[in-house]
Amino acid sequence: MKKGIHPELHRAVVRCGCGAEFETLSTKKELHVDVCIECHPLFGGKAKAEEAQRERVARARKAKKG
Repeated sequence: MKKGIHPELHRAVVRCGCGAEFETLSTKKELHVDVCIECHPLFGGKAKAEEAQRERVARARKAKKG
């Protein structure tokens, strides 16, 4: 690799609007995001698990009714 043409990488703290924090590598030392994997309603965390649970309950109730 050529010297002097690549940006320096730092350990960066990513802070979300929901309060979650995690570390990554970045050219910036701090990053602020509005939505992260913990609070995004479609891509993970508790919301997805809760939705799956509601779907299982709904299927069970429908099966029980006939």
